Amino acid sequence: MLLEFPRPDRCIVGTIGEPGNRLFIIQVSQGASLASVAIEKQQVQVLGQRMAQILDQLEALGRSTGDMTTPKDMGPLDAPLDVEFRVGAIGLAWDSGRSAIQLELFSMELGEEKEDDDGNVLMQVWLTPRMAREFSLRTALVVSSGRPACPFCAQPIDPGGHICPRSNGYRTSLF
Repeated sequence: MLLEFPRPDRCIVGTIGEPGNRLFIIQVSQGASLASVAIEKQQVQVLGQRMAQILDQLEALGRSTGDMTTPKDMGPLDAPLDVEFRVGAIGLAWDSGRSAIQLELFSMELGEEKEDDDGNVLMQVWLTPRMAREFSLRTALVVSSGRPACPFCAQPIDPGGHICPRSNGYRTSLF
């Protein structure tokens, strides 16, 4: 199955759940079409960073990619929230013919049979440089809004506390 969004109205990253137990979602809408996919935190973090690097390279070549430092769209995910699939592999490239970043999200269940299709799902999204910059900035904010990192070991601190491996197993106040 192929989900295509050649001119999306919105492409955002959002979460469902409490920090430490969040489900990360990429949601794309174009006209009346709305699609959501689940993605791992590390995948979306690297995707946002890599997209920013591509945009920085484009700016070095003289292309304008938007001069924003914070995303304008920090609204919630749209309803209904039906997750199409969990992302397994990601493709990212500059499409010079469309002057857009092409994002490809492949389903994790490749090769497995589903009831209503052949199991292979691909979502393709083309983002203008401005939309891609906003996606990248929002991604950084969403990822960092989770649990704070331990200043000693950089692992996330749970609301109930944290046993830092660098403290040799002793639980002490971090702040």
